[in-house]
This record gives sequence, structure tokens and C-alpha cells, in this order.
Amino acid sequence: MDGQNALGTSIVVKMFPLPFFLHFVLEEGMLEVDCPCVTPEVVLKASGHVDKFTDLMVKDEKTGNCYRADHLLKDFCKDKLEKDQTLSPEQAEEYNKILAILDDLSAEQLGAKIKEYGIVAPDTKNPLSDPYPFNLMFQTSIGPSGLSPGYMRPETAQGIFVNFKDLYYYNGNKLPFAAAQIGQAFRNEISPRQGLLRVREFTLAEIEHFVDPEDKSHPKFGDVSDLEFLMFPREDQMAGRSATRLKLGNAVSEGTVNNETLGYFIGRVYLFLTQLGIDKDRLRFRQHLPNEMAHYAADCWDAEIECSYGWIECVGIADRSAYDLRAHSDKSGEKLEAHEKFAEPREVEKLVITPSKKELGLAFKGNQRMVLEALEAMGETEALDMKATLESKGEVEFKVCTLGKDVTIKKSMVSINIEKKKEHQRKFTPSVIEPSFGIGRIIYCLFEHCFYQRPGKAEDEQLNVFGFPPLVAPIKCTVFPLVKLEKFEVVAKKISKALTAAGISHIIDMTGNTIGKRYARTDELGVPLAITVDNTTSVTVRDRDSKDQIRVEVDEVASVVKEVMDGQSTWADIMWRYPTHTASAAEDEAEP
Repeated sequence: MDGQNALGTSIVVKMFPLPFFLHFVLEEGMLEVDCPCVTPEVVLKASGHVDKFTDLMVKDEKTGNCYRADHLLKDFCKDKLEKDQTLSPEQAEEYNKILAILDDLSAEQLGAKIKEYGIVAPDTKNPLSDPYPFNLMFQTSIGPSGLSPGYMRPETAQGIFVNFKDLYYYNGNKLPFAAAQIGQAFRNEISPRQGLLRVREFTLAEIEHFVDPEDKSHPKFGDVSDLEFLMFPREDQMAGRSATRLKLGNAVSEGTVNNETLGYFIGRVYLFLTQLGIDKDRLRFRQHLPNEMAHYAADCWDAEIECSYGWIECVGIADRSAYDLRAHSDKSGEKLEAHEKFAEPREVEKLVITPSKKELGLAFKGNQRMVLEALEAMGETEALDMKATLESKGEVEFKVCTLGKDVTIKKSMVSINIEKKKEHQRKFTPSVIEPSFGIGRIIYCLFEHCFYQRPGKAEDEQLNVFGFPPLVAPIKCTVFPLVKLEKFEVVAKKISKALTAAGISHIIDMTGNTIGKRYARTDELGVPLAITVDNTTSVTVRDRDSKDQIRVEVDEVASVVKEVMDGQSTWADIMWRYPTHTASAAEDEAEP
């Protein structure tokens, strides 16, 4: 793992898990899981990753260097818009439209645009190949024989899906429920770049919220329905319009967002990101374009955050319907279903397909089982069409995918009927709503959004500050004596011990630097509070952003800091309760 990614991982460990746990896992009563990083091929074959988890790549035809096709087209359009002063309004409109629908372009359309604009390899200026798919998973083998293929997981979600049966049991066989996990994922990116934004090993947090497909209402949707924020529906993107502020309740009621549960998680993600410190005016929710959405998805939205690299997708919130559980059920033969018990039995009409094993065995010998399974897997429309043809013609041609050919089915080989039955419960495959968080991307954008500068004492001096909210600041406070005196150092160590007992991360600084330099250092690290020991009975507590100071008794310091860090009180609340402190001459002289 490269140093940049190692730095990103260490920051994530400190900054992200607790806010995620408090906001989602604890608030929603979610189950927590931790699944393996190495995944057997059969799991990812069922999910579709082996065949379809690809990006479109082009090659330098002379050197063989590889590039993401969409990145080259995106960079070309942005470069033209930013630097070409001769662009006509029509050309500018065309380039802006391409940027808006870039993710919706097929391989053929991407290739045509690359040729039309004369885009070449950026390093050598050599011609490029046509775009072709490249699978992004890292392959490995499991066990010493090398005969069991596997992959480093490209996402954490599949581990939750294959364990659905156990999770459903742990939840008392009730829906809805959710499972969450934070862990490493791996993608063999064609062209890693942009620091923590596009790397081959990264941290994901994913939630799988399982819900009845016939009832996607949410009892707590009212808590978020009045939120208003930037939304970018697909119709606005296709028309070249900009994102606009919409009320979430209206977006759901008007059908812009598919259902209440999806809308609820969009609202919760908005609150989560803004509470972390993301600027609400640089946060938008963009709906997937038609070609971006998987064929099975009901609706998908991305939380995009604006930073120096443009608008970056940081969270995906998708209604994946029942695809994942059905796919794993079909592959494993294990029914991943939920059930709803009826208060009174219900009479329902059911399609009953009864193949004749004897007739199929005589006709198809060793292929009997594959033909039988294909017949039993028919949907209602296909089965009723077969029934009508058998009754009129006595036989029908039927495609068996596992055989790769059509076979002739005769009337004696299968019975197809609609029968009335009494049911005491309804069995169904749950739908899943999935918020998926790219942690490194969120943290990077948070750095940009929280960074600011303020004037120092010297002329033209600018001091750097990270204004992290207390909840996410990796270091919550610093402790240092005003001057190097043993009696102050004893008090500083006592306060440090109390902070450690309260679970508060902190730095104790016994260096002889001026208090002003130590304040500047803690501000640059994004530390919310600084505790200056200038007395043996009470100390000064300084707020990073306002630079206001209060006096607090030594025995109360840890509880005051914990109140602010846990969000129980704001700094303004604390200032009402404790006397303000005017800096001493030594502090005033040194304060940056």
C-alpha cells in the first residue's frame, strides 16, 4: 500500500467510524457485520461482478499504455471549456452536454467522440485503440492447489447478501432491518489519480436495508421530509440545466425519488455529511442517468461533493430491488426469502408447473434434470403461452439455456395449471436500499471544506486552520503548561489522565515553545479545544475558531471537554456556564 493511501487509512480509522456508528448503526438499530476481504469466485459470479464489473479502457497503439476512455474525453472537454478562448457558444454547449451525460455514453459513443475530437494518448500523442471493457477486480486463488479462484472484494455488500438468512434470523425474522459494515475494498483502477479520490485499495462503509418490495414506506420519513437541498434529477441533466434546491418530501411525492425508504436515506446521508463538516452549498444529490443504472435498479442517487477536482461522487444511495438476493438464491439453490404471516388464510391463484419426470427421462436421457429445472423456472407469462400452444398444437419449441439449444416439449411432458390455494403466509424476496460511502473521498472533501486561513500577528502572515467539528476531529484537545514549571506540569499530567479515562484523544505538550506557537500548531491540526495550565486549581480552555477562553476548575475539565466532543453542549452553551478569561500579558503577546 502506498504512503498516500496509508495516510488516508490512518485518518479514516480516527475520524469516521464513531460518527457513522452514532448516526446510522445506533440510530437505526442496524446489525454490524465484518466479512472477509477474499471472496470466492462463485459469489462474485452470482452477483455479476465477474462478467460486468468493468470500466472502458483505451490503449496507446504503439506503447500499450492504458487509459480510462471516459477520463480522456472528460479532460478534453474541460480543457477546451477552460482554456480555448475561440470556442463558439454552440461548441461550449456541446462540451457541457457531453460532461453532463458522460456516464451515459456507450463504448461505441465514447469511441466515436474520441475519434471525432482527435483525442490521442496524453503522454506520447500516439493514436488510441477503440474502447473495450476491463474488469476491475484483483484475482487470486484460494488454498494451496490453486484450483479455487477468488477475488479481493470490490465492495463489502456481497458478504452481507450471502449471510442474509442468518441476519434475518438474528432480527427475529422481521422486516425491515439493516446490516452495516466498514472495511477495505479493492479495485484494479486503470489510472489511479487525484490523491485519495481514485486508489486501488480504499475504505468503504455500506448499509444494506432490507424491505418488503410491496411496502417501501418508512415510519421516520417525516423526520427528513422538510429538508431542502440541491438535487439534480436526470431530466435536468439531460436538458443541460443545473441542480436546484428541492424539498425532499416533494421529490418523493412527485415521483422524482422512487420511494420513501430511498428518500429517507437520502435525507439521512445529507444530515450526516453536513454534520461531518461538509458545506451544504457544495453538496448535491445527482440521479443516475438511464445508462448508468443497472437494469434491475428502481432508482439511484449519488451524493456529490464539490472540491478542487470538481464534483466528486462520495456516497451512492440505490434501490437495488430484489436482484442481489435472487441472484445468490439462483446460484446457490438456497432460498434467501422473508415471509409475512397472515392474520387469516387467504385464497390465491397460483401457477403450478408439474413436469413429468418419466416422460422427460425417456426423451432427454442425461439432460432430463436441466430440462426439468428450466420448465420449473418459467415465469407466469411464458408458462401460460406454452400451455396455450401445447393445447392447440400438442408440442412446442422451448429454449433451455443450460443446454444452449431448443428442445421439443410435448403435451405429455408437463402439466401447467392455475390453481386456487389457501395460504397462511406470503413468501417473498426482499428489496434492498443501499447507501454506500467512499470514506477516503468524504475525508478528502472534508479537509478542503474545513480548511481556512486567518491573519497572524506579523504583517502578511496567514495562519492555517482546520475547522473540524468536534465529533470528527482526530485529536479533541491539547494540554500544555503556560510556562515550564513543575507545579504546572503536575496539573497537566493530572488533566491528561482524566481525559484518557474519559476516552478523549489529546496531546500533552511540555515543550518550551511560546503559548502562541502551540496554539497555532493545534489550530493547524484541527484540534477544537486547547487547555492551558496557568494555575494549580483552575485552567484556561480556548476554542479554536472563536479564540474565546473560559476558566474551568481542574477537576471539571475532562467532563466539559467530553460534553462538547460528544455534542451534548455547544461551545456557546459552555460559555454561558463558565466565566470568560482574558488572556494574560504573556498569552496576549504570544497569541497568533
